[in-house]
Parts: sequence; structure tokens; C-alpha cells
Amino acid sequence: MEERSTSGDFLSKDSNISTWETTITAPNGSIYNDSPHCDIKFHPTIYLSFVFILVGLTGNAIVIWLLGFRMHRNAFSVYILNLAMADFLFLSFFVTSIFFSIHFLSFLLLLLVQRLTYLSGLSILSAISVERCLSVLWPIWYRCRRPRHTSAVTCALLWALSLLLSLLHGEACGFLFNSIDFFRCRTLNYFTASWLIVLFVVLCVSSLTLLVRIFCGSQRIPVTRLCVIIVLTVLFFLIFGLPLGIYFLLSKWFGNLDYAKICNLNITVSLLSCVNSCANPIIYFFIGSIRHRRFHRKSLKLLLQRALQDTPEEEGGERACPRKTEEHETL
Repeated sequence: MEERSTSGDFLSKDSNISTWETTITAPNGSIYNDSPHCDIKFHPTIYLSFVFILVGLTGNAIVIWLLGFRMHRNAFSVYILNLAMADFLFLSFFVTSIFFSIHFLSFLLLLLVQRLTYLSGLSILSAISVERCLSVLWPIWYRCRRPRHTSAVTCALLWALSLLLSLLHGEACGFLFNSIDFFRCRTLNYFTASWLIVLFVVLCVSSLTLLVRIFCGSQRIPVTRLCVIIVLTVLFFLIFGLPLGIYFLLSKWFGNLDYAKICNLNITVSLLSCVNSCANPIIYFFIGSIRHRRFHRKSLKLLLQRALQDTPEEEGGERACPRKTEEHETL
């Protein structure tokens, strides 16, 4: 089986060997095998990741089914639906690349899809935070002047941009074809890293602005379930999802790191990424179940509706614009 650098990518299982092994290619092309050292963490961590993957796939599938086919979609539920799709695809291709023996070229395709889903997931999460921030800072414009299909168009553009970056990176860096353009590959690495930094800054600024308007100032806004969901989702991403982006930046900018340490870092980052993609559905249903005595299969739709509620608990509904009823967006 042809060897390749796993720097910045995900763990894999060599289809030609019968045991799990982490193989790392150093910058000079030599192979660094640290199986005895890495196996200490690799085996238990990979099976722990599998537990989170099963929970995440189930939770995100339920969210996709409810928002896609059982509920009307508003501005924020469109973002939640697309975020669930990104998490579901991320976990699906992650478990495929780890637990199934696949052809080398198929494995490269899986890496591209995983890069796509991570970029799109971070982009959509940033869009959710920005959208909620706009609705707080300019509520009248948001309720009365906001274009009807803003959420759907934004998600489509973010998916397209993430796909374009993934395909260009794969073509220039030898993932899709044998030829490698080192100059274009390095340029795209820096561009992708810059895009990740921009998304992270936008996410942090908009989230902090939302928190300030909730807890500080004379014009504090009431806390709603949707606000709590956004804050918790961003917090979980910063703890569990951001390390993968940082790992990508470090591996691309400092390729001469100690590869023995990178081996363990790769395993840890993979586990954290699974936890991040698994956490969002749990957050939705947990927030929706607060002050709700019943929790069973038939009430999942109700719990998700309550979780996406953007009105204070004591109010019966949000004050609507007199010239515009509640919007229902479709993809």
C-alpha cells in the first residue's frame, strides 16, 4: 500500500495489515512507526470514539429527519439542519475510514470529504452565531427587512465554498491526481488556514457580543432556549472541535514537529472531533427537555421545537412584524 503523510489528516487503518497501526510519514519521506508507543492510547481511544460515533450518528439522523421532513423550518432551524448534516457526514466518513478496509484512493476521497464537512460545519456554526447577533443588535430590521431565504442561500454558499477549497486542495496536493504542485498546495494551505482563522474570529466576536447583550448593559435581552443552545454549541466546539483546526494549522505551518508527539496528538484530536459532532443533538434535546416532564420517542419533535424556541419561557410567542408573518424557509 502506498504511503502518504497523515499530517493534518485523520487516523486510518491500513487495508493490508490485520492490526491497528499509526504510520506517520516525516517531511523527508521516511516512515516513522511508533506502534508500541501509540497503541497504548490508540486501541482504547478508537473504540471509545466508536461509541461517540454511534451516538452522534443516531442523534444527528433524528435531527435531520425531524427538521427535514417533520417540522416547518425557520431562519435558525435551517442552519441547525445543515449543521446536523455536516456532523452526520463527518462521523459517517470518519467511521468508514477507520473501521473498514478500503482502497487507498477511496481513503483519499474520504479525507477530502472529512475536510469538507469540518469546514462547512465551522462555517455554518459561525453563520448561526452571526445571525443571532444581528437579530439582537437590529431586531426591527431582522424581523421586517431580512430577506426571506437568507439562511438557505447562506448555507448553500458556505457548502459550495467548502467544497471548492477541498477540491482545489485535493487537486493541487496530490489527493485526486498523482501530480503535486507544491507551490499551489502551499498557497492553498495558507488560504485554508486563513479562512479557518477568519471563521474562528467571527465566531468568537459574535458569540461574545451575544453574551454581552444577555448579561450586561441596560438593554439586556431575555434568555431564550435558542440563545442557550447557541452558547453551548459554540462552547463545545471551542473545547472539542477547535483542536482539529489548530492541529491542521500546526501541521501545515510547522511540519518538522516531533512526530512521536504528533502520533498521540492525532489520536486525541480525532476523539475530540467525534465528541464535538456527537454533542449538538444532545444539547438540543436536553435544552428542549428542561421543564418538560415527559421524554420519550413521540415527544422528540416537541422537544426539538421547544429547543429552537426564540421567545422567553413566560411569553407565549415572539412579537412579529406587522407587515410580515413568521417565515418558513425551505432548502
